[in-house]
Amino acid sequence: MDERAIGIWDSGLGGLTVVRAMQARLPGERILYFGDTARVPYGTKGAETVRRFARQNSAFLLEKGVKLMVVACNTASAVALDDLAGRLPVPVVGVIAPGARAAAAATASGIVGVIGTPATIQSGAYAGALQAARGGLSVESRACPLFVPLVEEGWLDHPATRLIAGEYLAPLAASGVDTLVLGCTHYPLLAPLLAEIMGEGVRLVDSAAETAREVARRLAADGLLAPEGAAGGLECFVSDLPLRFRQVGELFLGRRIDAIQLVDFQTKEKV
Repeated sequence: MDERAIGIWDSGLGGLTVVRAMQARLPGERILYFGDTARVPYGTKGAETVRRFARQNSAFLLEKGVKLMVVACNTASAVALDDLAGRLPVPVVGVIAPGARAAAAATASGIVGVIGTPATIQSGAYAGALQAARGGLSVESRACPLFVPLVEEGWLDHPATRLIAGEYLAPLAASGVDTLVLGCTHYPLLAPLLAEIMGEGVRLVDSAAETAREVARRLAADGLLAPEGAAGGLECFVSDLPLRFRQVGELFLGRRIDAIQLVDFQTKEKV
C-alpha cells in the first residue's frame, strides 16, 4: 500500500479525461495534475523541445513525491516516453500503448482506424504500437485538427461539429474499420457523436480509459495502490490561465475543480 499521489501532466486540458477515467477506476488515489497551459500546444514543437518540456513537467511533479507518472499527452507520449522511462525513478505510463493494445485485441477484421491531432498522426506512434501489439494489422489514420477547438468550445453535438466529424470519418468508414482509436485525450467527449457517425459495427477505443486501466494494473503489480478506504482527491497546477483552465476543465472532468494553483514554472531540468 502506498499513500503517495499519482502524477499526471499534459500540455493543457485534455489530460483531464485521463483523470476522470482514473477517478472512476481508482477513487481512493490522490492525483496531482499539471497542465502546461503557458506552452500549449506541443504538437507544433520540435521533438527535442517536447522532450525538454517532458523532463521539466516530470521534475515538477517528482518534487511533490509522486509514486507513478502518467504522460497524458499524445505528442509527448510519442516522442518523449522512452526518454522519461530511462530517467525517472518511478514507473511511467503513456497514453498510446494502452489504447493500441486494446484496439489490437478488439478488432475482428484486422482493420483499425486511428484519429488524432496532425502531430500524433504524423509521428506514426499509434500505427507502430498497433503493429507491435499484433502484426499484420491494417491501420487507417486520419488527422482531425478541428476537433480540439470544437471540444474546448463545448460544441460536443453542434451541427458544425457533426458536419466536420462526418467529413473526417467518411474515409475511415469506407475503409472497413471495425475499431476506431480515439488518439487524443479531447476526443472522448465526442464519443457519442463519433459512435453514431461510425455506426453500430465499429467499436470505439478510448485511450484515456485504457490508460486508467493500465495505471491500475501497474499500481497493483508494483504494490503501489492506495490503502483500502482512502479518500483520494485531485489537486491541479497550471503554468498559465487558471480561470480558463477551470472553465473548460470542468467540462472535461465532469465536475467542479476546487483546487487550481498557478505555478511559477522553472525551466531548469532536474531529471
